[in-house]
Amino acid sequence: MIRIAQLSCGPEYSGVQGELEKAAEMVGAELIFPEVSLDDVRNVEERFGIEVASGDLNLAMARATRIVENPDLADAVFVATCFRCAEGAIVRSELRKYIHENSRIPVLSYSFTERTTAETLLTRMEALVTTAKFKGLLSRERQTGLTAGIDSGSTTTKSVVMRDNEVIGTGWVPTTEVLKSAEAAYNAALESAGVERGEIEGLGTTGYGRQLVGKEFGAKLIQEEITVNSKGAVFLADSQKGAATVIDIGGMDNKAISVQDGVPGTFTMGGICAGASGRFLELTARRLGVEITELGKLALKGDHRKVPMNSYCIVFGTQSLVNSLSAGSRPEDVAMAACHSVAEQVFEQQLQEVEVKEPVIMVGGTALIEGLPRAMEQLLGLKVIVPEYAQYIGCVGASLLVSGLVED
Repeated sequence: MIRIAQLSCGPEYSGVQGELEKAAEMVGAELIFPEVSLDDVRNVEERFGIEVASGDLNLAMARATRIVENPDLADAVFVATCFRCAEGAIVRSELRKYIHENSRIPVLSYSFTERTTAETLLTRMEALVTTAKFKGLLSRERQTGLTAGIDSGSTTTKSVVMRDNEVIGTGWVPTTEVLKSAEAAYNAALESAGVERGEIEGLGTTGYGRQLVGKEFGAKLIQEEITVNSKGAVFLADSQKGAATVIDIGGMDNKAISVQDGVPGTFTMGGICAGASGRFLELTARRLGVEITELGKLALKGDHRKVPMNSYCIVFGTQSLVNSLSAGSRPEDVAMAACHSVAEQVFEQQLQEVEVKEPVIMVGGTALIEGLPRAMEQLLGLKVIVPEYAQYIGCVGASLLVSGLVED
Protein backbone atom coordinates (compact mmCIF):
# COMPACT_ATOMS: atom_id res chain seq x y z
CA MET A 1 0.00 0.00 0.00
CA ILE A 2 1.47 3.34 -1.09
CA ARG A 3 1.27 5.98 1.65
CA ILE A 4 0.36 9.45 0.39
CA ALA A 5 0.82 12.23 2.95
CA GLN A 6 -1.98 14.77 2.61
CA LEU A 7 -1.02 18.39 3.27
CA SER A 8 -4.14 20.49 2.96
CA CYS A 9 -6.47 23.11 4.35
CA GLY A 10 -10.20 22.52 4.22
CA PRO A 11 -11.19 19.25 2.53
CA GLU A 12 -10.94 17.30 5.80
CA TYR A 13 -14.09 19.08 6.94
CA SER A 14 -16.12 18.62 3.78
CA GLY A 15 -17.44 16.01 1.41
CA VAL A 16 -14.36 16.51 -0.76
CA GLN A 17 -12.29 14.44 1.67
CA GLY A 18 -14.30 11.35 0.84
CA GLU A 19 -13.56 11.89 -2.84
CA LEU A 20 -9.83 12.25 -2.15
CA GLU A 21 -9.80 9.04 -0.15
CA LYS A 22 -11.82 7.22 -2.80
CA ALA A 23 -9.37 8.28 -5.55
CA ALA A 24 -6.42 7.07 -3.47
CA GLU A 25 -8.13 3.75 -2.78
CA MET A 26 -8.84 3.28 -6.50
CA VAL A 27 -5.09 3.31 -7.22
CA GLY A 28 -4.05 1.15 -4.26
CA ALA A 29 -2.96 3.94 -1.93
CA GLU A 30 -4.00 5.42 1.39
CA LEU A 31 -3.94 9.01 2.59
CA ILE A 32 -2.06 9.62 5.82
CA PHE A 33 -1.64 12.65 8.08
CA PRO A 34 1.83 12.79 9.71
CA GLU A 35 1.74 13.58 13.40
CA VAL A 36 3.32 16.84 14.58
CA SER A 37 3.60 18.60 17.93
CA LEU A 38 1.90 21.84 18.90
CA ASP A 39 5.31 23.52 19.06
CA ASP A 40 5.98 22.43 15.48
CA VAL A 41 2.80 24.18 14.37
CA ARG A 42 3.56 27.33 16.40
CA ASN A 43 7.12 27.71 15.09
CA VAL A 44 6.61 26.78 11.44
CA GLU A 45 5.81 30.30 10.19
CA GLU A 46 9.28 31.49 11.17
CA ARG A 47 10.84 28.53 9.40
CA PHE A 48 9.01 29.20 6.13
CA GLY A 49 8.98 32.99 6.43
CA ILE A 50 5.23 33.01 5.79
CA GLU A 51 2.58 34.44 8.10
CA VAL A 52 -0.90 33.02 7.49
CA ALA A 53 -4.32 33.48 9.06
CA SER A 54 -5.32 29.84 8.81
CA GLY A 55 -4.15 27.45 11.51
CA ASP A 56 -4.77 24.59 9.10
CA LEU A 57 -2.16 26.00 6.71
CA ASN A 58 0.30 26.14 9.61
CA LEU A 59 -0.51 22.49 10.26
CA ALA A 60 0.16 21.65 6.59
CA MET A 61 3.53 23.40 6.74
CA ALA A 62 4.46 21.58 9.97
CA ARG A 63 3.59 18.26 8.37
CA ALA A 64 5.76 19.12 5.37
CA THR A 65 8.79 19.69 7.62
CA ARG A 66 8.06 16.43 9.41
CA ILE A 67 8.08 14.53 6.10
CA VAL A 68 11.33 16.10 4.90
CA GLU A 69 13.01 15.29 8.22
CA ASN A 70 11.58 11.75 8.22
CA PRO A 71 11.24 10.70 4.54
CA ASP A 72 10.30 7.12 5.49
CA LEU A 73 6.92 8.38 6.75
CA ALA A 74 5.44 8.70 3.25
CA ASP A 75 5.98 7.42 -0.28
CA ALA A 76 4.40 10.48 -1.93
CA VAL A 77 2.87 13.84 -1.01
CA PHE A 78 -0.46 15.37 -2.07
CA VAL A 79 -0.71 19.14 -1.45
CA ALA A 80 -4.27 20.45 -1.77
CA THR A 81 -5.79 23.86 -1.07
CA CYS A 82 -9.04 25.53 -2.05
CA PHE A 83 -9.24 26.95 -5.56
CA ARG A 84 -10.63 30.25 -4.25
CA CYS A 85 -8.01 30.81 -1.53
CA ALA A 86 -5.09 33.07 -2.50
CA GLU A 87 -3.32 32.41 0.81
CA GLY A 88 -3.68 28.67 0.24
CA ALA A 89 -2.22 28.99 -3.27
CA ILE A 90 0.89 30.70 -1.91
CA VAL A 91 1.40 28.05 0.77
CA ARG A 92 0.72 25.24 -1.72
CA SER A 93 3.44 26.58 -3.99
CA GLU A 94 5.91 26.94 -1.12
CA LEU A 95 5.24 23.43 0.18
CA ARG A 96 5.66 21.95 -3.27
CA LYS A 97 9.02 23.70 -3.71
CA TYR A 98 10.18 22.86 -0.19
CA ILE A 99 9.53 19.13 -0.52
CA HIS A 100 10.89 18.98 -4.07
CA GLU A 101 14.12 20.75 -3.12
CA ASN A 102 14.73 18.85 0.13
CA SER A 103 13.71 15.28 -0.71
CA ARG A 104 13.19 12.83 -3.57
CA ILE A 105 9.55 12.25 -2.65
CA PRO A 106 7.16 12.82 -5.59
CA VAL A 107 4.69 15.66 -5.07
CA LEU A 108 1.30 16.43 -6.58
CA SER A 109 -0.21 19.88 -5.98
CA TYR A 110 -3.91 20.48 -6.59
CA SER A 111 -6.52 23.19 -6.06
CA PHE A 112 -9.86 21.61 -5.19
CA THR A 113 -13.42 22.89 -5.45
CA GLU A 114 -16.63 21.72 -3.84
CA ARG A 115 -17.26 19.76 -7.07
CA THR A 116 -13.99 17.81 -7.03
CA THR A 117 -14.69 14.11 -7.54
CA ALA A 118 -12.62 10.95 -7.30
CA GLU A 119 -12.87 10.56 -11.07
CA THR A 120 -11.31 13.98 -11.74
CA LEU A 121 -8.44 13.06 -9.42
CA LEU A 122 -7.88 9.54 -10.72
CA THR A 123 -5.23 10.22 -13.38
CA ARG A 124 -3.31 12.46 -10.99
CA MET A 125 -3.39 9.91 -8.17
CA GLU A 126 -2.44 7.10 -10.54
CA ALA A 127 0.60 9.07 -11.72
CA LEU A 128 1.63 9.85 -8.15
CA VAL A 129 1.43 6.18 -7.16
CA THR A 130 3.27 5.01 -10.28
CA THR A 131 6.08 7.48 -9.65
CA ALA A 132 6.41 6.32 -6.05
CA LYS A 133 6.13 2.63 -6.83
CA PHE A 134 8.09 2.14 -10.05
CA LYS A 135 11.05 4.50 -9.94
CA GLY A 136 13.27 1.74 -11.28
CA LEU A 137 11.09 1.30 -14.36
CA LEU A 138 10.76 5.07 -14.90
CA SER A 139 14.53 5.58 -14.72
CA ARG A 140 14.97 3.11 -17.59
CA GLU A 141 16.94 4.80 -20.38
CA ARG A 142 16.74 2.39 -23.32
CA GLN A 143 14.06 0.53 -25.22
CA THR A 144 14.99 -3.01 -26.19
CA GLY A 145 13.36 -5.62 -28.39
CA LEU A 146 10.29 -4.97 -30.52
CA THR A 147 7.56 -3.11 -28.64
CA ALA A 148 4.68 -0.78 -29.45
CA GLY A 149 2.59 1.94 -27.85
CA ILE A 150 -0.91 3.27 -28.45
CA ASP A 151 -2.02 6.69 -27.21
CA SER A 152 -5.82 6.90 -27.26
CA GLY A 153 -6.26 10.66 -26.92
CA SER A 154 -9.32 12.89 -26.78
CA THR A 155 -8.91 14.21 -30.34
CA THR A 156 -6.35 11.91 -32.00
CA THR A 157 -5.15 8.34 -31.60
CA LYS A 158 -1.46 7.64 -32.19
CA SER A 159 0.72 4.55 -32.30
CA VAL A 160 4.41 3.75 -32.68
CA VAL A 161 6.52 0.65 -33.10
CA MET A 162 10.05 0.69 -31.65
CA ARG A 163 13.00 -1.63 -32.10
CA ASP A 164 16.14 -1.37 -29.97
CA ASN A 165 15.80 2.29 -29.03
CA GLU A 166 14.52 3.53 -32.39
CA VAL A 167 11.06 4.47 -33.68
CA ILE A 168 10.56 2.40 -36.83
CA GLY A 169 6.84 2.92 -37.48
CA THR A 170 4.10 5.45 -36.73
CA GLY A 171 0.34 5.78 -37.11
CA TRP A 172 -1.99 8.74 -36.50
CA VAL A 173 -5.79 9.01 -36.95
CA PRO A 174 -8.58 11.23 -35.56
CA THR A 175 -10.32 9.75 -32.52
CA THR A 176 -13.88 8.76 -33.41
CA GLU A 177 -14.83 5.37 -31.97
CA VAL A 178 -12.09 4.55 -29.46
CA LEU A 179 -11.42 0.94 -30.45
CA LYS A 180 -11.75 1.49 -34.20
CA SER A 181 -9.38 4.47 -34.04
CA ALA A 182 -6.87 2.46 -31.99
CA GLU A 183 -7.06 -0.40 -34.51
CA ALA A 184 -6.45 1.97 -37.42
CA ALA A 185 -3.53 3.76 -35.76
CA TYR A 186 -1.89 0.52 -34.63
CA ASN A 187 -2.25 -1.09 -38.07
CA ALA A 188 -0.73 2.00 -39.69
CA ALA A 189 2.26 1.86 -37.33
CA LEU A 190 2.78 -1.86 -37.97
CA GLU A 191 2.58 -1.36 -41.73
CA SER A 192 4.98 1.58 -41.54
CA ALA A 193 7.43 -0.54 -39.53
CA GLY A 194 7.06 -3.54 -41.82
CA VAL A 195 6.29 -5.97 -39.01
CA GLU A 196 3.39 -8.26 -38.12
CA ARG A 197 1.30 -7.84 -34.99
CA GLY A 198 2.38 -11.25 -33.73
CA GLU A 199 6.02 -10.12 -33.70
CA ILE A 200 5.37 -7.41 -31.10
CA GLU A 201 6.83 -8.52 -27.76
CA GLY A 202 4.96 -5.99 -25.63
CA LEU A 203 2.29 -3.33 -26.09
CA GLY A 204 1.65 -0.34 -23.83
CA THR A 205 -1.41 1.93 -23.87
CA THR A 206 -2.02 5.41 -22.53
CA GLY A 207 -4.44 8.33 -22.98
CA TYR A 208 -8.12 8.71 -22.19
CA GLY A 209 -9.04 5.39 -23.79
CA ARG A 210 -6.12 3.44 -22.34
CA GLN A 211 -8.18 1.06 -20.21
CA LEU A 212 -10.58 0.06 -22.97
CA VAL A 213 -7.86 -0.22 -25.61
CA GLY A 214 -5.45 -1.98 -23.26
CA LYS A 215 -8.00 -4.63 -22.35
CA GLU A 216 -9.06 -5.19 -25.97
CA PHE A 217 -5.50 -5.45 -27.28
CA GLY A 218 -4.06 -7.43 -24.37
CA ALA A 219 -1.57 -4.71 -23.41
CA LYS A 220 1.17 -5.55 -20.90
CA LEU A 221 1.22 -1.92 -19.72
CA ILE A 222 -1.78 0.39 -19.20
CA GLN A 223 -0.52 3.72 -17.88
CA GLU A 224 -1.74 7.29 -17.33
CA GLU A 225 -0.23 10.13 -19.33
CA ILE A 226 1.92 11.90 -16.74
CA THR A 227 4.56 9.22 -16.27
CA VAL A 228 4.39 8.00 -19.87
CA ASN A 229 4.64 11.48 -21.42
CA SER A 230 7.44 12.64 -19.16
CA LYS A 231 9.42 9.48 -19.96
CA GLY A 232 8.82 9.80 -23.68
CA ALA A 233 9.74 13.50 -23.68
CA VAL A 234 13.13 13.19 -21.98
CA PHE A 235 13.91 10.10 -24.09
CA LEU A 236 13.26 11.89 -27.38
CA ALA A 237 15.03 15.07 -26.25
CA ASP A 238 18.04 13.04 -25.07
CA SER A 239 17.65 14.57 -21.60
CA GLN A 240 17.26 11.52 -19.36
CA LYS A 241 19.99 12.66 -16.98
CA GLY A 242 19.48 15.63 -14.71
CA ALA A 243 16.52 18.02 -14.58
CA ALA A 244 14.01 18.84 -17.31
CA THR A 245 10.59 20.46 -17.67
CA VAL A 246 7.92 18.89 -19.89
CA ILE A 247 4.99 20.91 -21.26
CA ASP A 248 2.17 19.08 -23.02
CA ILE A 249 -0.70 21.23 -24.30
CA GLY A 250 -3.40 18.77 -25.33
CA GLY A 251 -6.73 18.91 -27.07
CA MET A 252 -8.62 19.00 -23.77
CA ASP A 253 -6.13 19.53 -20.96
CA ASN A 254 -2.53 20.50 -20.30
CA LYS A 255 0.31 18.94 -18.34
CA ALA A 256 3.41 20.51 -16.82
CA ILE A 257 5.91 18.08 -15.33
CA SER A 258 9.20 18.62 -13.51
CA VAL A 259 11.43 15.62 -14.26
CA GLN A 260 14.64 14.50 -12.56
CA ASP A 261 16.71 11.69 -14.10
CA GLY A 262 13.68 10.52 -16.09
CA VAL A 263 11.35 10.37 -13.07
CA PRO A 264 8.50 12.88 -12.56
CA GLY A 265 9.00 14.94 -9.42
CA THR A 266 6.19 17.49 -9.29
CA PHE A 267 3.44 17.85 -11.86
CA THR A 268 0.11 19.46 -12.53
CA MET A 269 -2.56 18.88 -15.14
CA GLY A 270 -5.86 20.35 -16.26
CA GLY A 271 -6.85 23.96 -16.69
CA ILE A 272 -9.59 26.42 -15.89
CA CYS A 273 -11.12 26.31 -19.37
CA ALA A 274 -10.53 25.11 -22.92
CA GLY A 275 -9.23 28.57 -23.84
CA ALA A 276 -5.84 27.21 -22.75
CA SER A 277 -5.97 24.08 -24.92
CA GLY A 278 -5.33 22.89 -28.43
CA ARG A 279 -9.06 23.07 -29.05
CA PHE A 280 -8.88 26.88 -29.05
CA LEU A 281 -6.13 26.80 -31.68
CA GLU A 282 -8.27 24.51 -33.83
CA LEU A 283 -11.12 27.03 -33.62
CA THR A 284 -8.69 29.83 -34.48
CA ALA A 285 -7.46 27.99 -37.57
CA ARG A 286 -11.02 27.32 -38.68
CA ARG A 287 -11.99 30.98 -38.24
CA LEU A 288 -8.93 32.11 -40.21
CA GLY A 289 -9.72 29.63 -42.98
CA VAL A 290 -6.44 27.71 -42.71
CA GLU A 291 -5.53 24.15 -41.80
CA ILE A 292 -4.29 23.63 -38.25
CA THR A 293 -0.96 22.53 -39.76
CA GLU A 294 -0.65 25.98 -41.39
CA LEU A 295 -1.57 28.03 -38.32
CA GLY A 296 1.90 27.91 -36.76
CA LYS A 297 3.74 29.20 -39.83
CA LEU A 298 1.16 31.96 -40.20
CA ALA A 299 1.62 32.92 -36.55
CA LEU A 300 5.39 33.28 -36.96
CA LYS A 301 4.73 36.18 -39.37
CA GLY A 302 2.52 38.00 -36.87
CA ASP A 303 2.82 40.27 -33.82
CA HIS A 304 0.69 39.25 -30.83
CA ARG A 305 0.95 42.75 -29.31
CA LYS A 306 -1.34 44.13 -32.00
CA VAL A 307 -4.29 41.94 -30.93
CA PRO A 308 -5.62 41.86 -27.33
CA MET A 309 -6.60 38.27 -26.62
CA ASN A 310 -6.27 36.50 -23.30
CA SER A 311 -9.35 34.78 -21.90
CA TYR A 312 -9.61 31.65 -19.78
CA CYS A 313 -12.91 30.90 -21.49
CA ILE A 314 -12.91 29.48 -25.00
CA VAL A 315 -16.17 31.30 -25.74
CA PHE A 316 -14.83 34.73 -24.81
CA GLY A 317 -11.52 33.92 -26.46
CA THR A 318 -13.32 33.18 -29.72
CA GLN A 319 -15.29 36.40 -29.29
CA SER A 320 -12.00 38.33 -29.01
CA LEU A 321 -10.79 36.59 -32.14
CA VAL A 322 -13.92 37.50 -34.13
CA ASN A 323 -13.87 41.11 -32.88
CA SER A 324 -10.22 41.53 -33.84
CA LEU A 325 -10.80 40.27 -37.37
CA SER A 326 -13.88 42.49 -37.70
CA ALA A 327 -11.75 45.47 -36.67
CA GLY A 328 -9.32 44.75 -39.50
CA SER A 329 -6.53 42.89 -37.69
CA ARG A 330 -4.21 40.90 -39.92
CA PRO A 331 -4.75 37.11 -39.84
CA GLU A 332 -1.09 36.52 -38.94
CA ASP A 333 -1.36 38.85 -35.92
CA VAL A 334 -4.52 37.08 -34.78
CA ALA A 335 -2.81 33.69 -35.19
CA MET A 336 0.16 34.72 -33.04
CA ALA A 337 -2.14 36.35 -30.46
CA ALA A 338 -4.02 33.05 -30.15
CA CYS A 339 -0.74 31.18 -29.60
CA HIS A 340 0.33 33.71 -26.97
CA SER A 341 -3.06 33.51 -25.27
CA VAL A 342 -2.73 29.73 -24.84
CA ALA A 343 0.91 29.98 -23.75
CA GLU A 344 0.13 32.70 -21.19
CA GLN A 345 -2.64 30.67 -19.63
CA VAL A 346 -0.47 27.55 -19.39
CA PHE A 347 2.21 29.73 -17.80
CA GLU A 348 -0.26 31.13 -15.25
CA GLN A 349 -2.17 27.93 -14.50
CA GLN A 350 0.39 25.14 -14.76
CA LEU A 351 3.95 26.44 -14.82
CA GLN A 352 3.53 28.26 -11.51
CA GLU A 353 3.02 24.84 -9.91
CA VAL A 354 6.28 23.20 -11.03
CA GLU A 355 9.97 24.02 -10.88
CA VAL A 356 10.82 25.21 -14.40
CA LYS A 357 14.34 24.05 -15.25
CA GLU A 358 16.10 23.68 -18.57
CA PRO A 359 15.80 21.95 -20.88
CA VAL A 360 12.17 22.90 -21.45
CA ILE A 361 10.62 20.26 -23.70
CA MET A 362 7.30 20.87 -25.45
CA VAL A 363 5.48 17.79 -26.74
CA GLY A 364 2.14 16.74 -28.18
CA GLY A 365 0.52 17.67 -31.47
CA THR A 366 0.26 21.35 -30.52
CA ALA A 367 4.06 21.54 -30.25
CA LEU A 368 4.11 21.33 -34.06
CA ILE A 369 2.17 24.62 -34.29
CA GLU A 370 5.36 26.67 -34.53
CA GLY A 371 3.88 29.84 -33.05
CA LEU A 372 3.11 28.09 -29.76
CA PRO A 373 6.66 27.05 -28.75
CA ARG A 374 7.84 30.48 -29.95
CA ALA A 375 5.29 32.17 -27.67
CA MET A 376 6.38 29.96 -24.76
CA GLU A 377 10.02 30.85 -25.38
CA GLN A 378 9.17 34.55 -25.27
CA LEU A 379 7.25 34.14 -22.01
CA LEU A 380 9.86 32.02 -20.22
CA GLY A 381 12.94 33.65 -21.68
CA LEU A 382 14.26 30.14 -22.27
CA LYS A 383 14.77 27.98 -25.33
CA VAL A 384 11.99 25.46 -25.87
CA ILE A 385 12.91 22.10 -27.43
CA VAL A 386 10.42 20.33 -29.71
CA PRO A 387 11.92 16.87 -30.30
CA GLU A 388 11.35 14.67 -33.32
CA TYR A 389 8.19 12.56 -32.91
CA ALA A 390 6.88 15.11 -30.36
CA GLN A 391 3.31 14.30 -31.40
CA TYR A 392 3.85 10.60 -30.59
CA ILE A 393 5.15 11.28 -27.10
CA GLY A 394 2.69 9.04 -25.22
CA CYS A 395 3.21 6.09 -27.56
CA VAL A 396 6.99 6.39 -27.32
CA GLY A 397 6.86 6.51 -23.52
CA ALA A 398 4.53 3.51 -23.38
CA SER A 399 6.69 1.52 -25.79
CA LEU A 400 9.83 2.35 -23.82
CA LEU A 401 8.35 1.44 -20.43
CA VAL A 402 6.71 -1.78 -21.60
CA SER A 403 10.08 -3.03 -22.87
CA GLY A 404 11.22 -3.02 -19.25
CA LEU A 405 8.32 -5.26 -18.27
CA VAL A 406 9.02 -7.62 -21.18
CA GLU A 407 12.71 -7.81 -20.29
CA ASP A 408 11.93 -8.55 -16.65
